[in-house]
Parts: sequence; C-alpha cells; structure tokens
Amino acid sequence: EAVSGAQLIAQALRSQNIEYMFGIVGIPVTEIAIAAQAVGIKYVGMRNEQAACYAASAVGYLTGRPGVCLAVSGPGVLHTLGGMANATINCWPLIVIGGSSDRNQETMGAFQEFPQVEAGRLYNKLSVRPSSLEVIPAVIEKAVRTSMYGRPGSCYIDIPGDFVNLQVNNSSVKYVECCLPPPISTAEHSAVSKAASVIALSKQPLLIIGKGAAYSHAENNIRKLVQLCGLPFLPTPMAKGVVPDNHPNCVAAARSTALQHADVIILLGARLNWILHFGLPPRYQQDVKVIQIDICAEELGNNVRPAATLLGDINAVTKQLLEEFNKRSWKYPSNSEWWKRLREKIKNNEERSKGLALQKSLPMNYYTVFHHIRELIPKDCILVSEGANTMDIGRTMLPNFYPRHRLDAGTFGTMGVGLGFAIAAAMVARDRTPGKRIVCVEGDSSFGFSGMEVETICRYNLPIVIIVVNNNGIYTGLDANSWEEMLKFGDPATCVPPVSLLPNAHYEKIMSAFGGKGYFVKTPEELQNALKASVTDKQTPSLINVMIDPQSERKKQEFPWLTRSNL
Repeated sequence: EAVSGAQLIAQALRSQNIEYMFGIVGIPVTEIAIAAQAVGIKYVGMRNEQAACYAASAVGYLTGRPGVCLAVSGPGVLHTLGGMANATINCWPLIVIGGSSDRNQETMGAFQEFPQVEAGRLYNKLSVRPSSLEVIPAVIEKAVRTSMYGRPGSCYIDIPGDFVNLQVNNSSVKYVECCLPPPISTAEHSAVSKAASVIALSKQPLLIIGKGAAYSHAENNIRKLVQLCGLPFLPTPMAKGVVPDNHPNCVAAARSTALQHADVIILLGARLNWILHFGLPPRYQQDVKVIQIDICAEELGNNVRPAATLLGDINAVTKQLLEEFNKRSWKYPSNSEWWKRLREKIKNNEERSKGLALQKSLPMNYYTVFHHIRELIPKDCILVSEGANTMDIGRTMLPNFYPRHRLDAGTFGTMGVGLGFAIAAAMVARDRTPGKRIVCVEGDSSFGFSGMEVETICRYNLPIVIIVVNNNGIYTGLDANSWEEMLKFGDPATCVPPVSLLPNAHYEKIMSAFGGKGYFVKTPEELQNALKASVTDKQTPSLINVMIDPQSERKKQEFPWLTRSNL
C-alpha cells in the first residue's frame, strides 16, 4: 500500500519516541503537522517560528529527547535560526524540519526558494535533505541520534515541498528502529585519581556546577560528592537546583570572592566562557588549578591549561570521583579560613539584598518585587527568567531547589526565549508532573520579543503565571512625567533615549484579551494579592504587570550590563 511523505515523516518521528512538535503551518508543511497528530505526537501551533524553535529546544533540555520545530520554506526556516543557534550553543538536542521549494523548480526563483541546507550548516550538528522518500526514516533516525549523542545540539532536516504529498510503496521504504540511548563514557582511572589528589591537596577548593550536570541528571551523585567532601559549590545560572540553593555549602552569594581566591576549581559540565570570566585573572588566581569534567573532548583545555581532564558523562564521572573519595576518606574541613571568609561574604551580601528588599518606598525596586515573588511561588515550580536586570537580580533572589527547574537566556544570552520555554515546560509538566506550576519572570523589554505567544498559552490552556517586571525600558526607563517632558523636544525618534519604552504599558491586557487573567500592580499588597490569586487558580493562565521604579537597578555598580559581573 502507498504512504505519503508527510506520513513517513510522522511515523519516523514517532518511532524515535518524539512526543512534541511546535511550529507554524503553511505551504508546504501543513500535512506534516496533521500526520504528526494522527500518530499521537502533540502539535503546538505557535505565533512565530523563533518562539516555536525555542520551545522545541527547551523540550530537549527538560526531557533529554529533542522536540521538533516545524517551519515553512524560506522566511519560516530563517526565523528558526535563532532557536537552532541557541540550542547548539546551550548544548540541547533539537530537530528542525523545514519545508523547501519543489525540486523541479530549483534555481527558477521558486516560491520562498532559499539554500536552506547550506544555511543550516552554521547552526546545526547536521543539516541534511533526504534524497528520496524511501530514506526519510533513516535520515530522521540519524538526526535524532546526532542531536543527542556526544555534546547535544540542533539538527536540521530539509523537506522539499513535492515530497510531502508524494506517495511511495510501503514495501520499498527503509524503516529503522528507535536509536539506542546515548552511550555513557567514563574517564580514565589515572585521570580520576590525579583529580582526587589535586582536590585533596587544595586549601581553597571550589566546585562549579554547570547545566551539563543538570542535563546529565547527575544531581544525586553531585549531592553525595558535596556531602562526602564538604566542598563549597557554585552553580552556573541554569545549574541552580542540581544541589538546592539553600544547601549550607552553596556559595552563590559570595560568587566573586569564591572565584577570585579558589586555588583548585572543579568544573562539572561548565565551560570557562564569558559566564565564568574565561577562568583568567583578575577574576581568578594566576596559578589556579582547574579540573575539567566534560562530555566534549574539544572543550578540555579551553582558556586555561587544566591540572586534570576527565572526559565523559558528568553523572558517570561524578560517580567515579565518589568511589575514589570513598577509598581516601578525605573531607575538606568546615572550620577552615576559606570557609570563614566565604561565610562572612555571604552574610554581608545577603544583608545588603535584604535591606534593598525591605525598602518601603514606591514605586518598588527589583529586590522588593523578587522578595514577594520568592515568598509566594511554589517551591517546586519551574522558573523561566529573561531580561537584563530582571534576569540578573532574579537569579540571586529566586532560589531553585530542584534540577532542571530554571530556564533562562543561557550561554548565548538570548532575549525572547521566555514564553517559548514556558510553553514547552508547561506541555512537559502536564504529561509528566501534573500540577507542577510554571512561573515566567520577564523584563518588559524581553516580554516584547514573543508577547503574542500569550495567545498560544491561552489556546492550549496552559496555567502559566507570567510576571512582567516593568521599568518602562531596557536597563532603565523614564517615568510618565519625564516622558511627557521629552516629547516637548520633538520627534521621539530623535530625542527619546534608545533604552526607553512607553511608560505604564498595560501588558496585562494582552492576557485578558485572550481569556486569561491580567493584573496591573503598583504596591507590595497588590503584588501579593495578584500572586496569591494566580498561584491558587490552577486552570487559568495569568499575567501580572508589576510597575517598578524606572531607575531601579541592582546593587550599586557602574553600568551593570557592560560589566556583567554578577553573572
């Protein structure tokens, strides 16, 4: 019997255990989405391919199996490039399927014709077009496998428009089984024992946990290692919760001090990139000894010559270290000078934040807002966060207690990811952990990138709580009076600061426009009431638009967005 290209694609995705597809349909891919639903894949129709691609990538991080983004030819595929790059740079598995123009019109200036396979090569681990219908299942298996094996990343599959409805005899199709789970590699024994020796001789050790550790589900072994060895640890932003933020050994509140004075640093699935200031002075000791644990051999030795390199799966290698330290029975003394220094710094920083949080002046500042959010959101909610000050201050103020419960702008610093990530998290939570809430904390500028996805949230009835921390701008804004004064000088395009957005924008009305609940909030009491109502209502999406002081910034630092010293 005959089977169409669209059916082959859907069946192949299903047999690779793909559960979620996000996209925007149109010529030539509509039938692919219909076929996907027919085989039991959940299809979420988004409002922009960029947000769809961010959503699909977040599924990959949360579940370990790629989500699929489906896009039409030309501009549709080009809008997914941001999501592909974000996934590959964050090392998350993702599959993008793009329609392309019919093969017999190539080079003729076909509708939306574009060299999509070549364009995809820069952003993906694999960028391919199946040569025939018969090989579609094999190509899809390879793409899914490639996205997950080794260091995960994005893969692109190009589907010519004429393939979609073309039919082929079932007997000539090369069907393939589901790929095996990614193989788990361990480090060489000599490297493990060398690392353990370096750690045991350290005076000021620091364990840095990266999102690679969260992705590899290494939380149980890492928690055991922290307990067993008594090490101070610092999570990178998306690794918050691998070990709970309230663990006594967490030194996040003394981050700069910990980095600057550690003599031995253990990197668990974290890279020495801009987020960790490249591992170089003046942020680090000149002669700091770095122990790198990574799944990707090419990462080892980047920016700093390591004292030991452990190549392998983070969870498996952590287990090797645990076994080694069980033999040695070494524990870092909790009464050391290093611990005293770190605890003192933590205390000072926490008191400073607390002082800012308890300020009674109106409009509120960031710290006050985050203080109330922290008090009222569920401990086990998935936090999605993006923005400049909103994300940076939120990271220090909003704790995570569970792994893979924080999604943010990530290694690539991408703005616009928030709503896509929240939609993905809500879809996954609905299936795997019903009742788990998604709280999406957005700056007013970052909300604007994908604000129309609020309609998607309402259409699929995902009870996400969106909190827009609104300072009328990017980094800083103007209050209504200053704005009015500015306009007297002439055309806003020539006289309004480039960082400004419209003062007192009512973003909550976007939510109520689609049937969700919107709240406009100016005081701590209003914020508390809106949060309580939103968290209590487990059925309805809500958006809380929180007006803060347009000039509110983080603790006194010059040009925080240039130094990024809190990241």
